[in-house]
Amino acid sequence: MTEPGTARGATDPGTARAAHAWDRSIRLWDTYFAVAWAATLAFVLDAAHSGWTARAVAAGLLVPLVPWYVVVGRALLQGDPPKERRALCYLGGAMALFLPSAVLVGETRLMSFALIPQCFMALRMPRALVAVTLINLLPVAGWALLWRPAAGDLVSNALFALVTLVFSVVIGSWIIRIIEQSGERAELIAELDASRHEISRLSAAHGALTERERLSREIHDTLAQGFTSLLMLVQAVEAELEHDVPQARRHLALMAETARQNLAEARALVAGGAPADLDGSSLPDALRRLAARHDALVEVTGPVRALPAGPEVVALRSCQEALANARKHAGSSVSLTITLAYADDALTVSVRDDGCGFDPTAPAAGYGLNGLRARAAEVGGAAVVRSAPGEGTTVTVRLPALSALGSAL
Repeated sequence: MTEPGTARGATDPGTARAAHAWDRSIRLWDTYFAVAWAATLAFVLDAAHSGWTARAVAAGLLVPLVPWYVVVGRALLQGDPPKERRALCYLGGAMALFLPSAVLVGETRLMSFALIPQCFMALRMPRALVAVTLINLLPVAGWALLWRPAAGDLVSNALFALVTLVFSVVIGSWIIRIIEQSGERAELIAELDASRHEISRLSAAHGALTERERLSREIHDTLAQGFTSLLMLVQAVEAELEHDVPQARRHLALMAETARQNLAEARALVAGGAPADLDGSSLPDALRRLAARHDALVEVTGPVRALPAGPEVVALRSCQEALANARKHAGSSVSLTITLAYADDALTVSVRDDGCGFDPTAPAAGYGLNGLRARAAEVGGAAVVRSAPGEGTTVTVRLPALSALGSAL
């Protein structure tokens, strides 16, 4: 037989399906073989035109077919695919028992209906055709040589054998094609199962990577920026302790506020809730508190209204990143301005400083601006950085289509 079942073992789910189907079908073949054998034996014993000796010998040859099938054939036919050498041995033994019996008593040829399917199940097509031809034609030829029947009987038996041969070849070829298609279908199912498991694994890995990136951005935009502010305030306090104590105390108060804010951000990050600045307050109020910690001005234009959490978080985090970058690269003496503009179809937030500026076309070495652009893109927005050496920097984030964002988020 061809090797349609090679895909059965491709994956565990495919193996389970194929094994279950074959376990059920082998029991049907057992029943079919038993019925065919019993019917053949009954016809042989009842063959009135044959002598008792011929019938006894034919029946005696048929009896060993049952243990031969049970011990050798059944296990062989369950192979995937059956081993060809063992298949030739089994079918050779079965034919050695069947052919002499069929020559002695013509009714024995009924057993060929049980043996022919086994040829197609156990052998490749060329050898299966040879075996089927021998099973159909040799009994008639041997019977004719042994008993010298009348011409009419010989012709009718020969025609019957030829018709049976043609029928066997046609049906056997069709069965093999069906088996091949079933094997191809089993292979396809196995591949689909494997693809589904791989997609599930990749989806889990992608989800973990996405979550890791999100946490990295959150930590960078909150805790890391807060610690940077604390370090800068410590440096300012050290410089002011000897000649400007009131200013040092003011900076110490900012340090305490920044530390409390960092603690609140850490708790919000662990809990998976909204940023601490947005918890229970509007976006403009959150930006004013953020601006106070960075000595920045806030300008709000347009009608203020409640927005979905997504764009508000992006706007707040973008301001945090832009302010931290300004303090880090432009210095603590620069003037900072935050502009928040509400429009009918967009929310725009920008942070402007009058520091030393930089070349925005140069490759970005840090994580901040790249993370800011990625965060804006996640909600369909865009981040633009305008700067030049000696001309300050403006970071603008525009989040379009607020109604669409509200329905999506």
